Amino acid sequence: MSRAFVKESNGDDAEALPERAISPHPNLVTAQGLAKIDAQIRDLEADRGRTRDDADKAARARIDRDLRYWVQRRTSARVVEPPAKKDRVRFGLRVTFRFDDGTEHTFRLVGEDEADPAAGLVSYASPVAEALMSQAVGDKVELMGRRAEIIAID
Repeated sequence: MSRAFVKESNGDDAEALPERAISPHPNLVTAQGLAKIDAQIRDLEADRGRTRDDADKAARARIDRDLRYWVQRRTSARVVEPPAKKDRVRFGLRVTFRFDDGTEHTFRLVGEDEADPAAGLVSYASPVAEALMSQAVGDKVELMGRRAEIIAID
């Protein structure tokens, strides 16, 4: 076999770890989201300290990459307090909607890094949030290919 097309490893494959993608959207966060970012940074710095003497270059490279991501996200974070007036769906508020079949769902619109749909936290940049944003109680919207009515905002 010709060696011309074989990649030689120099033992530093951990350095080839790609950077985590940074969203093009503004980094809006809730106060809880900012606290989660700070916790991520603290945890990664602690992990980094524990791997300082370890020979596991791959683990160190992953920690360093993740730490760069979270420090950048902390630097660009803009805390947005929920509005006092809750007449329209806005960042930081919880919205409940009912589909035509009677099923109800409640989501809170949060920053991208704090989104967890299973826990009812949806990114403000998601298609669902975009459909709900600026709507009022009683408004009807198209969500996930279905018609829904907003029944509560808090």
